Amino acid sequence: MNRVILIILDSVGIGAMPDAHLYGDEGSNTLLNIYRNIENFKLENLEKMGLTHIVGLDEIKRNTLTPIASYGRLEELSPGKDTTTGHWEISGVVLDQPFPTYPNGFPDEILEALEKETGRGIIGNKAASGTAIIDELGAEHMQTGSIIAYTSADSVFQIAAHESIVPLGELYDICKKAREILRGKHAVGRVIARPFLGVSGSFKRTENRKDFSLEPTGKTMLDYITESSLEVVAIGKIEDIFVGRGITKAIHTKNNESGIEATLSEMRRDSKGLIFTNLVDFDMLYGHRNNIEGYGNALEAFDSKLPEILSALKPDDLLLISADHGCDPSTESTDHSREYVPLLVYHKYIQPTNLKTMIGFDIIAKTILDVLDIDNSIGNSSIKNLLI
Repeated sequence: MNRVILIILDSVGIGAMPDAHLYGDEGSNTLLNIYRNIENFKLENLEKMGLTHIVGLDEIKRNTLTPIASYGRLEELSPGKDTTTGHWEISGVVLDQPFPTYPNGFPDEILEALEKETGRGIIGNKAASGTAIIDELGAEHMQTGSIIAYTSADSVFQIAAHESIVPLGELYDICKKAREILRGKHAVGRVIARPFLGVSGSFKRTENRKDFSLEPTGKTMLDYITESSLEVVAIGKIEDIFVGRGITKAIHTKNNESGIEATLSEMRRDSKGLIFTNLVDFDMLYGHRNNIEGYGNALEAFDSKLPEILSALKPDDLLLISADHGCDPSTESTDHSREYVPLLVYHKYIQPTNLKTMIGFDIIAKTILDVLDIDNSIGNSSIKNLLI
């Protein structure tokens, strides 16, 4: 195998992990609850790959034929349920401690330092839904020019601003300054720019979101691959999650559709290494907003493109489809959920295997590096022998 395509369906979890109760997520199952709540819901192509054979979704007897791919689920080793933790573990970096969270808002020292650096006031400073807080404070923001700072159950410092009040360039600069301030004991996983447009009563977030992550605390599969003079193409928010490290080409996308098209375009190009795609709409547009129907529609849209993705695979390509955490839209919570994630693996000559439940998202990194024949010190075991 010369090339691996890794597609992360952001937040598409497949059942509560054993410690989900510690996170308030008992009973969460993003995929299963979408199936249960949408009449005649079907993901024909993912099901052909083995999706509904995976524990956590196996009550859905949509497709009893032998799957065309290998299938299983992964249990996270790191504490947490956020994008950074999930993607880092997928890349081979397992955390011992969770990133700090701020359910009661950030300390005054952080806000005062940011106000001093930016010259703008700060309003909000609480845990809130992103759409709800711009409805609540958007008008005040437009009148005063103060930026809206808020968080969630995850380790994030989010800054919302109207694009006509705080231009994108300035908003991104503010986030960079916040990132520098939020170090040490206050090193949140991500600072996120959340621009919006519209008028009071009908504010709407734009697609110009940008993430400012911490740099990975260990060596990732991206580092190993680029050090071996192979390509790493990062599509979607992958470059932001890894702060550009270990990436040879970055393609930023606005939505799932553009992410899929960018992935297909890169697959058609001759290259060796890794194409690493994050499709964020499931999480950003539907999971956090408890929009079951929208989430289902987005899954169906991806599923409809899967035959094209499979057809674009070259003989030496390996495709992996997985997720980074859950975000069950059927629960009262608007936050991520602590869930297993599915793993589907396919190449043109695969002998389909039930991979069952595997411990550690870093199995993905270990396997990819093994497939590409790259020596590494990532701790988990490769499942290459089960796939090729």
